[in-house]
Amino acid sequence: MYDVIIIGGGPAGLTAGLYSARSRLKSLLIESPTVFSQAITTFHIENYPGFPEGIGGFELIDKMKSQAKAFGLEDTFGNMKALLRQKEGWLVSLEDKSYESRAVIVAVGASPKKLGVPGEAEFCGKGVSYCATCDGPFFRDKDIVVVGGGDTALEEAIFLTKFAKKVTIIHRRDKLRATKLLQERAFSNERIEFAWDSRVIGIFGKSGVEGVRIKSGVRGQGSGVRDGIDNALVKNLKTKEDSEILCNGVFIFVGLTPNTDFLKGVVNLDGSGYIVTDNEMKTSAEGIFAAGDCRQKSLRQIITAAGDGAEASFSAQRYIEGLTKG
Repeated sequence: MYDVIIIGGGPAGLTAGLYSARSRLKSLLIESPTVFSQAITTFHIENYPGFPEGIGGFELIDKMKSQAKAFGLEDTFGNMKALLRQKEGWLVSLEDKSYESRAVIVAVGASPKKLGVPGEAEFCGKGVSYCATCDGPFFRDKDIVVVGGGDTALEEAIFLTKFAKKVTIIHRRDKLRATKLLQERAFSNERIEFAWDSRVIGIFGKSGVEGVRIKSGVRGQGSGVRDGIDNALVKNLKTKEDSEILCNGVFIFVGLTPNTDFLKGVVNLDGSGYIVTDNEMKTSAEGIFAAGDCRQKSLRQIITAAGDGAEASFSAQRYIEGLTKG
């Protein structure tokens, strides 16, 4: 019987593991062998305190893991199957094994959201990707489309210009949602073009991606000039007609879907599948806590995930102490 089992090996899970192990709780961290942390696939992280020159996502996660294990955190791999209530605690059921624990911290993160358009599933791995760090080098001197307008979309688009001949960012609005610094970098990059007020309605090709079909004019007109920066190469797509953009790869960054299917009926989830918690990371189920991108919150960043993990561990510790006293 473990004191606490942490499900998920990203910043939230590893921080929870570090704090739990340092509190001398018998702690086990379970990582998925198939679903990876968003942080680990990020090429360069420059907004995590303590690294003024930035740090690679894989390197940061590796450092976090080494630090937690140095304090005695156990770890294993497995895909979640179910969480089952026991007389004393919870049974964490994986596909091929099970573990018992007094408390559980769920830090399973979220996965890239799909567009759900024709051709997306058929060309996944054949030109459609959700990870620039993983697949960018395969598109050297090729034309690439990036779908999205947030921080992740712009960060990955800028990274892809290291390989691609041209990157076209398709955004359904006439303004980006990304932070101003990233916008400035994208607008000043001569390899980046924009298709404003447009959404992808299909991806086509034969053995691989050859282009995307878009519907334009979905939200306003778009001027081609953003925040006084007029040197960006911009396609003004003002008509409401369908059109095509020829490309060899499509990178999709349109949001996240929490990896919480196994929790349906176990804890309260919101309409999007995110775990509902209080400020102490407590869920609706006694003994289950949640941290990181899988829980309902306004800001999903590595630093907030780490803070969630610390709070969840502290709450789990107090919960376990209460069981012992009882």
